[in-house]
Parts: sequence; C-alpha cells; structure tokens
Amino acid sequence: MRVVLVGAGNTATVLGKLLTRAEHKVIRVISRTPESAKTLADLLETEYGNLNDSSFGDADIYIVALHDQVMSNLERFTALNGKFIVSTAGALPIDSLKTCSDRYGVLYPLQTLSKYVDEVPRIPFMVDGNKDETLGALLSLAGSLSDSVVHANDNQRMGYHIAAVFAANFANHMYALAEIYCQRENIDFKHILPLINEICQKVNLYSPFLTQTGPAIRNDVMTISRHLENLSKYPDLKYMYVKMTESIMKLHGNR
Repeated sequence: MRVVLVGAGNTATVLGKLLTRAEHKVIRVISRTPESAKTLADLLETEYGNLNDSSFGDADIYIVALHDQVMSNLERFTALNGKFIVSTAGALPIDSLKTCSDRYGVLYPLQTLSKYVDEVPRIPFMVDGNKDETLGALLSLAGSLSDSVVHANDNQRMGYHIAAVFAANFANHMYALAEIYCQRENIDFKHILPLINEICQKVNLYSPFLTQTGPAIRNDVMTISRHLENLSKYPDLKYMYVKMTESIMKLHGNR
C-alpha cells in the first residue's frame, strides 16, 4: 500500500519501519514541525510536509499518529478530507474520524514504542473499521505487520488501553521510584534488575495474582512498619508504598 504517515513521533517512527520492512511504500511524512518530519522522512527515504499543507500526496491510506487533543479536531486539516484515514489511538472512539471522511478506522499498536530503539518489538494490533470494506483492508494491512491482530471495538480498545497503563506505564513508574530510592540511599539499582526480569518472565507463564509475593500479601505487619519508618524521610515514596500495600492487601483479602 502507498501510505502517508501523519505524525513523526514514537508511534509513527516505529510504524514507518514496520511498513517499509513489509514492503509498503511510505510516500510522505507529515508533522507539525518540519524538523521532526524531515528526520523521519530521511530515515524512511521519502518526502515530508506540514500539517497545514493543502495536499499530503496521493496515497491508499493515511495513518494518523497524533495526540488525542489534535485528533479531536482533525477536520481542520483539509488535506485529509475524503481520504482513507486511520487513527493509532487506543482510547479514541472510531467515529471521531467521521467528520473528515466516510472511510476510516483504527490501527492501535498495543505496545510501548520508542523511536530511539533500533529493534522493533513484537506488536499486537487492535483493529477496527467503520464498514466491512475498511475493516478488511486494515486487517490485511495489520496482518502484514504482525502475527497478532485482533478486531476490537471502541469499548474493547479502551479496556486494552487502560490495562496497558496499569501493566506498563504504572509498572515502569514503580521501577523509576525504586531507582530514585536507590539513588537516595546510595545503593545500586542494577542489583534490582534480576528481580524485575524474573517478575517479567513469570507473567508470561502464570497469573500475576497467583505469583504475588512480599510483606503485604503475607500480612507481615512488622516488616511493613520497619519499611514505613525508613521511608518517613521520603514522604512521596512513603505515600506510594502505603497505597500499594493497601491495594495488595485488599485484593488478596489481607485487610
């Protein structure tokens, strides 16, 4: 397929690599800033343009990877009017695109993506289309990019998106807090990495509910008290420790 990428951030960059690898043709990269558009266009060896251009070029599909706030007013970019438009957003309703075109859909990559990482991870795609024809085209496109493609409606994509925030964004934030604590205590965070890696391996094989460990699930009040005493000098970390401990205890019935 001939593709225009609207956006030049993490998602657009990774999708651009996948599309090129699958022998689709990215004919142009569009972005709000010419610098970011040119950077990605150079990587993909194609042309670039600006969101306010009157035309984005003649393509089969226009994949829009922009912030949700911009997506909510997409009709102001007249170059997209009447085109086959595809959103990459997980939490945006599909019909938010209907003001631009009668052919639209969603190609949501359920993965943490970074334009600075050379190796592209395995990406499950959650796909939807406003009619059978567009859905079929998107299922075919997604199938050329990944071995994991699911037809997911608005509610299902929202569910996947929220679960992803808990599993990835919040979990990574916990890693960041652990790193900060190590820095404050002058201990080495790298010694925590084998523990993190083991947890990540376990969730591929077992239910996280069943593999929960630690003082909260054991209702080890003495250890928890000692931890909280140590954390008194770091109120921000203590607050998170208390909330997470309460959540684990509630989930496992150890109130």
